[in-house]
Amino acid sequence: MMHVKVKAKDVRFTVPVPYAVLTIVLSILTSKWIQQSVNKWIQQSVNKWTKAYFDRKKIDFSFPFIDKEMLKPIIKELQNYKGLVLVDVKAQDGTEVKVRL
Repeated sequence: MMHVKVKAKDVRFTVPVPYAVLTIVLSILTSKWIQQSVNKWIQQSVNKWTKAYFDRKKIDFSFPFIDKEMLKPIIKELQNYKGLVLVDVKAQDGTEVKVRL
């Protein structure tokens, strides 16, 4: 289980994220429809100046397709490293975020 801890000035909470939920979210984010929608949104949000720059430099700015089958073994391997801290961030205003397996 992954634990996300957030500490702010007057708020402190912990969100446990089971690996089953992580797998479901991974399945949703890697669906073909979601990825096509993200690419469509990116293409629509590019302004005229940026589009002219990308055309001039011949840059294709799109979100790469992510294969779910490639990420599944990574999620399974994370289960073997209980207690590993993935993210530990402290902001200047005192806000802290910690993600631990």
